[in-house]
Amino acid sequence: MKRLIVILLGLVTLIPTHADEGMWMLYDLPEAVYNQMKGYGFEASYDRIYNSDDAIMRSVVLFGGFCSGVVVSPDGLVFTNHHCGFGAIRNHSTVDNDIMLNGFYAKSFEEELPNKDLFVSFMKSQQDVTDILKAKGIDYKSREDQEDLIMTLQNELNDSVKNIDKTLHVEIDAYYEGNKYYATTYQMFPDVRLVFTVPKSMGKFGGDTDNWMWPRQTCDFSVFRIYADPKTNAPAEYSKENVPYHPKTWAQVSLNGYKDGDYAMTMGYPGSTKRYLSSYGIKEMRDASNAPRAQVRGIKLDIMRRHMQADAAVRIKYDSQFASCANYWKNSIGMNKCIDSIGIISQKQAYEQRIRKWQDSTMFMKDQFNMDELSKLYEKRFNAVYAGTYFSETFNRLNEILTRALKICRGNAVIGSPKTPKKQYAMFANNSDNWDLATDKEVTIALIKNYREHVSAEYLPDFYDIIDKQFGGDCTAYVDFVFANSQLLTNNKKLYVNRKYILEDPGMILGNSVKKIGDKIKKEIKNISEAIKKQEMYLCAAKIRMEQDMPHYSDANMTMRLSYGQVKEYKIGGVPSGYYTTAESLVKKIDQGDKIIDYYAEPIMKELLSADDFGKYADKTTGKMQLCFLTTNDITGGNSGSPMFNGKGELIGLAFDGNWDSLSSDIFFDSDLARCIGVDMRFVLFMMDKWGHADRLIDEINAK
Repeated sequence: MKRLIVILLGLVTLIPTHADEGMWMLYDLPEAVYNQMKGYGFEASYDRIYNSDDAIMRSVVLFGGFCSGVVVSPDGLVFTNHHCGFGAIRNHSTVDNDIMLNGFYAKSFEEELPNKDLFVSFMKSQQDVTDILKAKGIDYKSREDQEDLIMTLQNELNDSVKNIDKTLHVEIDAYYEGNKYYATTYQMFPDVRLVFTVPKSMGKFGGDTDNWMWPRQTCDFSVFRIYADPKTNAPAEYSKENVPYHPKTWAQVSLNGYKDGDYAMTMGYPGSTKRYLSSYGIKEMRDASNAPRAQVRGIKLDIMRRHMQADAAVRIKYDSQFASCANYWKNSIGMNKCIDSIGIISQKQAYEQRIRKWQDSTMFMKDQFNMDELSKLYEKRFNAVYAGTYFSETFNRLNEILTRALKICRGNAVIGSPKTPKKQYAMFANNSDNWDLATDKEVTIALIKNYREHVSAEYLPDFYDIIDKQFGGDCTAYVDFVFANSQLLTNNKKLYVNRKYILEDPGMILGNSVKKIGDKIKKEIKNISEAIKKQEMYLCAAKIRMEQDMPHYSDANMTMRLSYGQVKEYKIGGVPSGYYTTAESLVKKIDQGDKIIDYYAEPIMKELLSADDFGKYADKTTGKMQLCFLTTNDITGGNSGSPMFNGKGELIGLAFDGNWDSLSSDIFFDSDLARCIGVDMRFVLFMMDKWGHADRLIDEINAK
């Protein structure tokens, strides 16, 4: 294993075969990769990537734990995507003041809106802790013991770093399928306020119709500000006394645009990729995860959409949930189509045959890694994973009653000591602004019917027996009964969870029934998953060992990565589609807004984007107002909001999506097919200026 680590370290000194592919760590970015970046047009020094006080990475933030963002001013102004700020925008929206629908601009610091539980984090540094964990025997421990060992070391490192600065914390993550480990030091700022957002019609222009498609005209951005302690400029919990954070460095926004072939770089926090995954794992992903997920979400989305279109209040309640649900519904469909059209499984199978032959000739890890064993393990796990996907897609967030019941069943909402069980209680605040009774009921009826139709009897919760025996198989009657008779929707009242009236509550019976089956499925999956994980780790090690003349980056894991490529067009059906879109193309779509609801926009938007002269926001070469553009950058979920830099390290856009043919990139990257879609910073500033009249922000950003 020590030899493997040496190989891993040595590999990154080689020049990548496919330069556009790769989510590279900044901490140990290979010199050869940097040289390749320079060949593409990167002009900044090596130290300006990670090491210097004004390093480009120091302006990049993890936004909310699920997106990326970038600081663009000396007063802590942050750009991210509109869909990344969606939850915060929704939380400030009411029927009377619907900023989601109408947009928002804080004309002063005092008007900037605080957001509970929203934070940004800066990566401060990284270190390799592989040798430490290997010396403690992490390779030979169970998953639980591995987690304990990592947590112990993480706590030790946290104690050490907090002695220096109490605002810092350390997280240890696995890389290369568990063959390496790095510790990352972060500084988190918990006071982040909403400053500016365009109306939803522009921030989400094209909606589901255009999602994962090209060409795009979406103005997918929102603006927040980091606040800090007024005395120390350090992170601080929300307080009216806090002041705008003053970073040491920030990204310079550029008005110079880009042209075909120009260097493009993203820095951000890609969530998860599985490019080392075996063919068996990909088949499981396609058939047991993606297909069921798409099927269930399709039903849920149809119901939610109908209720949201009928009632503005319902739309506000479900906007964020609908957007998230729709995104991964389309992602699952697209990924499966790409898996089949590209022939990824057969390609993987052919590659695995090469590994088999190489292993037979070298005897590498012959006593540990066995491809046939890996195949058998996946076959054994398939039914449980298939049922588990249907289970999670059906019962997670199914309705408010079940949500509350599961919180009680799992002990998450129980108050009081277990020593006095009769005094233990749960109490729920009124959260009716987050859900709608009619919507919840219809979704529940449809999904529990659907679950029974697709999952074998061994995975059916006991409440189906109640439906059959007490309600003659009528799901609607059962759901009506639960909602009419459960006390779990009683707000701000102590519900004594161990007393007969709660134990016999139909909502609690539903919750206990669901939890029981959920635990059964989890146990079945867990019993096999540890062995699969170990074999997949060995497969990764074998691949790297066999390809000693090639570089290997680690899969994404929500830590900061760099990707580099070029501005480049995309061919659709062999026909060039261009590498940017213009205001004219947006106006044409707006004209279809009466037929396609996703293309609706307020009349002012058409007026603004029909201008004869866009001034400083027009491209200096084409003279046009360019909206969105394409690059070959390697991105995935979590990269949303990632800054897109030019060769000078200047900000030219924000990544917000990929094209349809990039949907398989989580498991297989094809630089000929995959594209990153970014919103042009000139389009962003144009909307802030001409629609929002945000003069103070335009001056603060000081684009050049």
